[in-house]
Parts: sequence; structure tokens; C-alpha cells
Amino acid sequence: MTHIWQGLRSGEWLTTARARAYALILLVICSLAIIGWLAVSRGLIDANGKPIGTDFSNVYAAGELTWQGKPADAYDPALQHAAEKATFGGREVPFYGWHYPPFCFAVAFLVASLPYALGLALWLAASFAAYLAAIRAILPRPETLLIAAAFPAVFVNIGHGQNGFLTAALLGGALLLLDRRPWLAGVLIGLLAYKPQFGVMIPLVLVATGRWRTFAAAALTVAALALATTLAFGPQAWDAFLASTRFTRLVVLEAGDTGWHKIQTVFALVRMWGGTIALAYAAQGAVTMMLAVALVWLWRSRAAFALKAAALSIAVIVATPYSLDYDMMALAPAIAFLAVDGMKRGFAPYQKTALAVLWIVPLFARTVAEATLIPIGVLTMLAVFGLVLHRSKSELGDASWWLSAPRPIK
Repeated sequence: MTHIWQGLRSGEWLTTARARAYALILLVICSLAIIGWLAVSRGLIDANGKPIGTDFSNVYAAGELTWQGKPADAYDPALQHAAEKATFGGREVPFYGWHYPPFCFAVAFLVASLPYALGLALWLAASFAAYLAAIRAILPRPETLLIAAAFPAVFVNIGHGQNGFLTAALLGGALLLLDRRPWLAGVLIGLLAYKPQFGVMIPLVLVATGRWRTFAAAALTVAALALATTLAFGPQAWDAFLASTRFTRLVVLEAGDTGWHKIQTVFALVRMWGGTIALAYAAQGAVTMMLAVALVWLWRSRAAFALKAAALSIAVIVATPYSLDYDMMALAPAIAFLAVDGMKRGFAPYQKTALAVLWIVPLFARTVAEATLIPIGVLTMLAVFGLVLHRSKSELGDASWWLSAPRPIK
């Protein structure tokens, strides 16, 4: 038992050869599962009566409504559901709500110009390529593409036809370019506004470290997207979006219509364990505040940039009350940056094992939470965030973080 514990601490069990082998095995198994899933589907409906690419159906339906000149209807649950059923020839399918800001209609409009299957395939292929390019740029090693492609969150994202690839690409790219090309990093951060719930920690870090060029570029990008959307679809699209946020909050989040086991947050943890809505918000608020304080300390310190980037990538997911298992694609940049740090400066105790756990946990997060009420996804993310802070503090010593703060970037 002692030998096993020492192995977990040192991480000597996770060699490069083993990492490649494990990734290849999982890639083959999950690819075969996807092929089988498609083989038993009929007319774009799977064996469970759900559309292929489940959540993508709401994007496609919103795009069809946009082609009809009625984008605001996508925010009405009844009209959106009718459009989703019409997409599949009037067959009964589950409702997948459209909760995105109006500038996402541009993507919906484009994919709806194609047949459903082709639109889904091109959406996943293009965003997957962007994701792989970002991770390969962070960690330029021969095994990176294989391990990134086999990351279990990839298959969760494919199953839902979701936008996790795009989130990982934008977040990873922004962090990689933050110091070298701050304006371009800001544009990528601004594009991340299609997930407004992720826009809590990133602006905080930019302000705390005086990265004003990046902050300005992000703000201008969001403003440009909002203006273009208003000109294209009219202010009524924004009115409908703002009105729909009440439904999103009451039904999707607070009532747990999505399913607590799917949501990887402290809010869902409390609700899954029977806590009240007020207690869930209080717990989430406390964790978010602690994450904010920790990030400000970390990013103003002289800790290695890779540790800062990894911590921010994790906090982006955990700081919001609403993120799902496919959103754990954002962990890919965190894993890549932590691997960079370990290969460059040596792995800290448990760092390799933590990387392996963080890599595999999206495969089990939903099913374990549903079966046992143990939210291993959010618990793992918080634990790894803590390990990053511990390594940073150990290396910095007891010096005041105010004294070690970097000079702001003008």
C-alpha cells in the first residue's frame, strides 16, 4: 500500500509511453461507441428518441427561425420546440432550449443553411480542429494531438453537438497569446462572451494585473458583436434574450431541469444533496469569492505563468453556478499548461497523478454523480485548483504577494 501511495505521489507510473497507450485505447473504444450509436439511429434520431447531436438541434432550429426572419422566436420555449420538431419532420423530440446571446444567431444561421447532418459534422470538425491547434500550440509535443483527441470530454461534447471545442480553443488561445499579442488575446476573450456565465474570472484577472489592452480589446469585441447583432436582427432579439433569462434561471438552473448530475458546479452539488436554492447560491457565492481572491493573489504573484493559466482555466468552469460536463473541455488548456510547467520545471508531488485524474474525470463525472450523488467532477476541479495554489505558494515562500506583484501592463 505504501508503494502505491508513493507511486501516486511521484507520478512515476505515468510515463509518456503509458499516456500514449491509454489515450489510444480510450480513443478506439469511444470511437467505436460513437459509430455504434450512429449505426442504430434512424433518421437522425437515436435509439433513445433523441436527435443525433442532441443540443445541436436547438442551434439548428434557431438558425431555421433566423432564416424565416423570426430569430426572437428561438427564446420562446414553445416556438423553439416546435421549430426543433419541424427540423425532424414533425417527429416528437425532447426540448433543447436556446439560451445564447443574440450574436450566436450568426453561427446558427450558417449551419442551418446546410442539411442537419452536414451542418453538425462541419460544426464539430471545424471547432475540433481549432481546439487541437490551440492545445498543440500550448504543448508542442508529438503525443499532444493523440492525448488531446482522446480527452474524454471530447466524446461528451461530440455526443451533445456542443460548443466545448470552441470554448477550449478560445480560452487556450487567449491565454497563450496574452503576453505576446494582448490585443488578439482580447479579441478571443471577447468571442467567449457567447458563454456569458464564464465571463466572471477572466475580466477580474485582466484588471488585477493591469492588462488594459487585452481588457479593451475584449470589451470592444463584445460591443462590436452586440452592435452587429442589433443591426442584423433588431433590438427585439435582445429584448427576447433578456426576457428568456428568467426561464433559464428558474427552470434550467434552479429547478434542475437539466439534471443535477450533469451540472458540474457547487450550486448543483448543494441542490443534488437536497439543499435549498438560497443555500446553493450562498455556497456557490462563497466558492466563487474564494476563487476570485486566490486568482488575484496568484496572478499578481511571480508564480510561473503556466500555473496561472491552469488555475484560471479551472476557475472559469467552477466559478459559475451553471456549467455542464461538456464544458469541461475548458480543462484541456489547464492540463496542457500544467504539463508544460511540469516538463519545464519538474513535476510537484501528485502533479502527474492529478493531471491524469483531471484528464479522465469527464468520462465518469455524470454517471457517478447520478448513481452515487458524489459530484466527482467539481470536487476534482477544486482539488487540482488547490494543488496549483499549493505549488505556487511553496515556490514563492512567505513573501507578501503585494511585494511580488508584477508591474502592470499598460
